[in-house]
Amino acid sequence: MSEPAGHPPAGLAPASAVIIGTGLIGTSVALALRSRGVTVWLADRDPAAAQLAADIGAGDALPPGGAPPTAAQRRAAAVRRGAGPVSEVTGGPPGGPADIAVVAVPPGAVAATLRDAQARGLARWYTDVASVKCQPLAQAAALGCDLASFVPGHPLAGRERSGPAAARADLFLGRPWVVCPGHGNPAAGVAAVAALARACGAEPVLAGPAEHDAWVALVSHAPHVVSAAMAARLTDAQDGALAVAGQGLRDVTRIAAGDTRLWVQILAANAAPAAAVLAAVGADLIAVAEELAEAAGGAAAGTGPVPELKLLAALLDQGAGGVARLPGKRGAPARAETQVQVVIRDQPGELARLFQAAGEAGVNIEDVGIEHSPGLPVGVAELTVHPDAVGRLTEALAANGWPVRR
Repeated sequence: MSEPAGHPPAGLAPASAVIIGTGLIGTSVALALRSRGVTVWLADRDPAAAQLAADIGAGDALPPGGAPPTAAQRRAAAVRRGAGPVSEVTGGPPGGPADIAVVAVPPGAVAATLRDAQARGLARWYTDVASVKCQPLAQAAALGCDLASFVPGHPLAGRERSGPAAARADLFLGRPWVVCPGHGNPAAGVAAVAALARACGAEPVLAGPAEHDAWVALVSHAPHVVSAAMAARLTDAQDGALAVAGQGLRDVTRIAAGDTRLWVQILAANAAPAAAVLAAVGADLIAVAEELAEAAGGAAAGTGPVPELKLLAALLDQGAGGVARLPGKRGAPARAETQVQVVIRDQPGELARLFQAAGEAGVNIEDVGIEHSPGLPVGVAELTVHPDAVGRLTEALAANGWPVRR
């Protein structure tokens, strides 16, 4: 049975951490922790990647060897995690086991990486950041990993780019970080992983592994495939069509630029939940496509009025309702927001002036998007603000010479 959704107990932020895997997520975790003064050790099967992460300030490369945990450190680790003794195998961080080790590798590599990390006695607690939970847990159990000291986790944040050079210390700010306890995890271990999430600026949320996998199939995995399916239509598109592409198409296809090998592995590891969501989406699209084809055939043949397109209308209404359910910032309930469109010149400093004018008017910009005008040295900035602030914002922008449309 899965754990109920909720918020995990508070714990102390780690004083030290080992990050295994210095890609986008691992290096971003390291940068976030370093900004809090945490001692961070970095490891990666590609030494060049670990060195690049170290060069940008994410921490220090973990020595291939190192001092083994002392007897006192082994006893302290066992007491803190409520499990058996730390492995006698040497090669941990200098000074003994870190407070926590983060396994930041693709789902298929989590179990073996965890086994090796525990064999080296790298940390008191272990977690991961993979976007699938059930399969890595089953594989870790099969490999004989110590599941009591391993509390799976998943920060729901990312970028289209990959690798340590794309990492950002603020990547997790305000983002949910799912913590999936089970298998006898003591409260101290759950609190340690939740504290890690909070130290990175994220909002930890409790869920069982199966519950998590169903959630992410809906909000992450299936959307990536849908985005890729739409983006695939662009490969043979005429240049003229691409030249008039607007922000809507860019929004729909943005995530399709992700790492293909990684996404194949993610979707294969969460195949059943993702397949169920995609089948439902596909059924809706097929039904609407058939209705539109029927309407097109009737109109072309001049056989009478165009059908009402009830299926299309119902799907569009249901879609608008679904968007309205998405929570606002930091998981707060969605609230009414209004867009203010401003024509801006395509030149350095223009956005800075725009934001300064909004700030001086006491208006908080909730979101911003920019659409460029093809062939013209201007664009349209769409500023999302609370409805109560629209009047102040439009007056302030108009006073500074910007054409504004509400």
